[in-house]
Amino acid sequence: MSSATVEAWPEDPAGLVRRGRRGFRAWRRTRPFWGGLLAVIAGLPILYFPYAHLTLGGLTVAMATTAGAGSLLIGLLMMVLGVTVWFQPVVRVFCGVATTILALISIPVSNLGGFGMGAIPGLIAGGLLVSWAPLQPLPAAGPEAAEAAAEMTAAPQDAAPTAQSPAQAAAEQPLEYGAAPTAHAEGEQR
Repeated sequence: MSSATVEAWPEDPAGLVRRGRRGFRAWRRTRPFWGGLLAVIAGLPILYFPYAHLTLGGLTVAMATTAGAGSLLIGLLMMVLGVTVWFQPVVRVFCGVATTILALISIPVSNLGGFGMGAIPGLIAGGLLVSWAPLQPLPAAGPEAAEAAAEMTAAPQDAAPTAQSPAQAAAEQPLEYGAAPTAHAEGEQR
């Protein structure tokens, strides 16, 4: 067997895993991932309990009710809404409100919302989905930013330190994922 017929991996597997994790992290940060995940998780107990036959010792407990179809519909809709916001983040407010309403409806319809194991995560998921907002892009660093950074480091170091107001300190520390907060004049009211 010649060495030309045996091909090695183009990259090491650890590098592929690392790149995959970075790609998933970047994808996850551009959408309401955790709210969607909680909505999917909340739909599971709402679906499960009306159709389950639980065995406690030697006693079989069937919690099937006449609202089995309602529980099926509520659980599936919550799961579909959770997956929808992963792929269409624009509809996050609609999905959040719908998830909250479905979680509240599941309390009387589906065995107290899956005994609280579906209703509580559903309410939290609805709040997370409604409150999520996309991150603001960082400004592009051009030559002006490099010059400003060079001027700041070239400032005299022997000057006496002065106390800064909280607004000045916040203005000097830019946020990692967005624009720096704007400082209002002290006499100006919002």
